Amino acid sequence: MSISFEILEEDIFGRSGRLKVGEKIIKTPALLPVVNPHLPLITPAEMKSMGVGALITNAYIFYRSAEFREPALLRGLHEVLGFDGIIMTDSGSFQLSVYGDVEVSNRDTLLFQRSIGSDIIVPLDIPTHPDTSREQTEKEMEITMERLREATDILGPGAPLAAPIQGGSFPDLREQAGRMAGEMGFTFTPIGAVVPLMESYRYEDLVRVVMAAKKGIPSSACVHLFGAGHPVMFALAVAMGCDLFDSAAYALYAKEGRYLTTHGSKKLAELSELPCSCEVCRCHSADEMRASPEKIRLLARHNLIVTLTEISRIRQAISDGVLWELVDERCRSHPRLLRGYRTLLSYTEELETRDRVSKRRFFYRGDESCRRTEVLRYQQSIHRFLVGTRVLVTFDRLPPGGVPDYDTVLLFRPPFGPYPVELKETFPIGQCELPEWDEEMVVTGCKGIRALIDANPGSTVTVRCGSEWSAIVAMELPEVTIE
Repeated sequence: MSISFEILEEDIFGRSGRLKVGEKIIKTPALLPVVNPHLPLITPAEMKSMGVGALITNAYIFYRSAEFREPALLRGLHEVLGFDGIIMTDSGSFQLSVYGDVEVSNRDTLLFQRSIGSDIIVPLDIPTHPDTSREQTEKEMEITMERLREATDILGPGAPLAAPIQGGSFPDLREQAGRMAGEMGFTFTPIGAVVPLMESYRYEDLVRVVMAAKKGIPSSACVHLFGAGHPVMFALAVAMGCDLFDSAAYALYAKEGRYLTTHGSKKLAELSELPCSCEVCRCHSADEMRASPEKIRLLARHNLIVTLTEISRIRQAISDGVLWELVDERCRSHPRLLRGYRTLLSYTEELETRDRVSKRRFFYRGDESCRRTEVLRYQQSIHRFLVGTRVLVTFDRLPPGGVPDYDTVLLFRPPFGPYPVELKETFPIGQCELPEWDEEMVVTGCKGIRALIDANPGSTVTVRCGSEWSAIVAMELPEVTIE
């Protein structure tokens, strides 16, 4: 049984595709709910009826369980859990990160996972905490890489193995780990030990870690972000190129009386209404849910529905080419998420290399929109415009009779810059939805005029912008003539 990944559509670094494990296939991006066989608030069979095609459970729990170890060895994991989809098993590295040691070796967990019929097997990696020193991080990363090599030797080439990407908070080590996993032939690469970053809202560091790992991981590999369970950050993670998530949040939050939404979590005790259209919330009032003896199960089901729905929404956003808009909307839910979004925008040059050429629309949402991939790509293409010696860039509409004093007349559309009238109906000029122009978008548009000037040193450029924008144009383009 092998693992293969097919990319069908892309938007930013996000991909919608198909993950095939043996003969089983799921659409990506996808969520793998975490299942604890001892405490199943939602059974795997119920998850299957909700559209879940893959889940994750912990092999170490089965290994240590007096109740489930022998049944899993005798009947197999799928029969014990009552789930015929893809089952991924974590090795026990989470317990290693929490308790400092586990009573199982890498070889033991690999053979055990194979014996119980796991579809995706995870070696016993070392989950290095983000605040660990570089020296210790390097030592632990080398242990992880050695265990990946050992896993390949034990289970053989083509085994359905995951290659956890470690390296702590050091981007160069994350990149190195990703590259080494690719060179060893792994096609399934979870990015590990990032839960502490998410728990402490260090989304800037999360972006740096993931983007560094992605730089090393082959673009054809499926990327799993370990422990990313809150739907508010899925869009950001997908924009970075993460394809799979595993979540115990739906259950953990339910036990704490927390109600998940796509813009954060709320305390059920403080809700007067249930602001959701899922089956749970339409059949219960807030008071009824609080009073129900099944409160925790009802909350868990709501939380999982919200999480799965967000994954579907992201897949549709990729198909429509509006993932940037969804990222912008979700990341304004929390100041730390917004900082993570702005950090992602510092990688625009890298993101542009994979982003799709044409999209449904460009919806301007503020300063961040000026740094998007579509703006960079457009301005990089301005050198292809054929212009004469005397060039006019006008902020106003083109007069019916043209402007006879100039060889070339270009219109201006911020934040992109100048454009010939022939591009008026094409993306991104024709599909750009703008509010009233603001200073930041005009400044960014002037960078497009700068690109035009730099590409045509033999031409004289005049900008007709009126008094409203003349000061900005003069500051950004001191060499042009302003009308």
